[in-house]
Amino acid sequence: MAKVIALFNQSGGVGKSTLTMNLGYHLAKEKRVLLIDIDPQASLTLFMGLEPSEISETIYDAIINDIPAPIKNIGQGIDLLPSNINLSGAELELVNTDMRDYRLRDVIEKISDSYDFILIDCPPSLGLLSYISLVAADYVLVPVQTQYKSFMGTELLLQTVGRVQKRPNRQLKIAGFVPTMYSSQNSQDVRAVEAIEFQLKGIARVFPPIKRATAFADSVEKHLPLFLYDKSQPALKILDEIAQYLQELVA
Repeated sequence: MAKVIALFNQSGGVGKSTLTMNLGYHLAKEKRVLLIDIDPQASLTLFMGLEPSEISETIYDAIINDIPAPIKNIGQGIDLLPSNINLSGAELELVNTDMRDYRLRDVIEKISDSYDFILIDCPPSLGLLSYISLVAADYVLVPVQTQYKSFMGTELLLQTVGRVQKRPNRQLKIAGFVPTMYSSQNSQDVRAVEAIEFQLKGIARVFPPIKRATAFADSVEKHLPLFLYDKSQPALKILDEIAQYLQELVA
């Protein structure tokens, strides 16, 4: 069965969808990979080359209406379970839905045997969609922007993970923290990375920071992973390191 990894941070703009996309492609070099977009903003769906407004069935229909997962083949060894704006109403609908905590987990269990890794791109919130993603996951991978505000927000994130670990998903583990949007020329970024490493390394692995680069935005605009867009980017080494670690972690 696939190992399910939720990429989660309640703060927006930390590079979560970009990391999900690129990490998925790095894992797909050797493994069967499914990406799940459970963010109503549907950034990952758009990054993967699909127009969210033109998709008739999405993850919303799978978790709310119990239809089979409407998976799209993207190519390069990647499948996608897409999202669109319809998902924005799901949290209200889930409030009165039977077995709401396990809705996403049930969707994943039906398709898990077809994949080695399933990556969930969580919404930037502590709401029900993030909660059911953590209930469905084996591991959490946390992108943390190298700014003081983003770093301080990890306390709430860890509380949410701890709440899930107490009852609905006692097997949930933190795979690691990925500092993002780093600039070595910015003293605030440097201090933030030092704080992230000092405070979080006792909880899980802290990976090297991924530097801010326009190549990320340019590559997703062309719906390409970074390694196909610009093979010279230093971030590729870090992405390979994360992918290799995840494979070793679940071996």
